[in-house]
Formats: sequence, C-alpha cells, structure tokens
Amino acid sequence: MGRSKLKRFAENLERENILQDDKPNFDKLKGNWNKEHFKNDLPLIVELGCGKGEYSVGLAERFPQNNFIGVDVKGDRLWVGSTEAIEKGMDTVAFLRAQIQQIDTFFDENEVSEFWITFPDPRPKKRDIKRRLTSPRFLEMYKKLLKPEGIVNFKTDNTALFEYTLETLQERKDIKDLKFTFDLYNSDLQEYTFGIKTTFEKKYLEKGVEIKYMQFKFA
Repeated sequence: MGRSKLKRFAENLERENILQDDKPNFDKLKGNWNKEHFKNDLPLIVELGCGKGEYSVGLAERFPQNNFIGVDVKGDRLWVGSTEAIEKGMDTVAFLRAQIQQIDTFFDENEVSEFWITFPDPRPKKRDIKRRLTSPRFLEMYKKLLKPEGIVNFKTDNTALFEYTLETLQERKDIKDLKFTFDLYNSDLQEYTFGIKTTFEKKYLEKGVEIKYMQFKFA
C-alpha cells in the first residue's frame, strides 16, 4: 500500500465526517443518524457507491435543508469527498465506509428520504447478477429503508445494466412514477440531476458515451 493511501487512512480515523468501524458511535447509527451524528432533524439523502462523493457534496451545496451520506468501501476515495466537505465548511455531509449489501445494518426502516445510485459496477457476468445494485435483493432493501414517497435515482453509462434495471422494475407491481432516459443530456430529465457530474461520468462523456438516468418510487 502506498504512503499516500496510508496517510489518508490515518486522517480518516481523525475525521468526524467519516464513519467507520473503528469509530465510537459506529454501532449506534441505525435509526439514529440525526440524533447521533448530524444533531438535527433534516431528511437523509444517501449516495450508494459514492466514490469521491461528487453527488453527496454537490447536492449538499444545492440543498442545505437536507443531510447527505455517501456510502463506499474505499477509504481513500471517501477521503477526497470528506476533504472537500471540510474545506467548504459543510456539516450536513457525512461518509460511511461500509459494504452496500450491509446498508440495512446502518439505516432503519423509513429512515431514508432518497437514494442516489451513481455509476455502480455493472457486474456483467450472470453469476454476479445478485450483486448488481438494482437487483431485486437490493430493491427490497431500498423499499424497506425509504420513507413513504421516497425516491430512488440511478445514473449509469452502461446500457446493459440500465436495460436490466428497467426490465426488473417493469416486472414488479410496486413501482410508480418511473421516469427514464437513455440519453440524459438530450432529455428534459436533466433537471433531476442538477448538473452534477462524477469523475467517471466526465470520462464517459468525453468518449461520446450517452448517460442513462432513471427515477422511481415504491408504491
């Protein structure tokens, strides 16, 4: 492991806006994010697979009336988002270092107002279907954790994953208010993504790849 990574991991241990398993309140977060961490009653918006936290920080800049939590297992990436939030004096942004398949151990039923799934690993192999963040297994988790009328947003460059997700949603009877586009930047759905672009997204756009986006709720 490189020196810079080790330095970042050490700094993460000292940062209040990064929650990980060696922090004192880590096992108290479920159902208590507002009480234990944010010390307010604002709605929780969660970015899954947040990487460097571009959406968590970008949304927090635009919507100070909400709390934002970026979830990722890569501590060096979380350091980047954490640093930006600290430099901008944002106390409504936090980062959770955890596996996404375990998010139901960190959030309680009806605790989350909105999920953002931003450019996840497409998991193209059939044996990995259950690991896709829009597979039925994960959808059931989101449904449980979301408040009534809670929203799921999904952005990807991967056409196969987007088509899989659409098919999965259309097979269900509990999906409503589904909006989607295979070409976000030639669509009126741009207003729902607030002009925020992740590092991966910028790379794909430079290559001429169309960005796919969808939004939906559970009935």
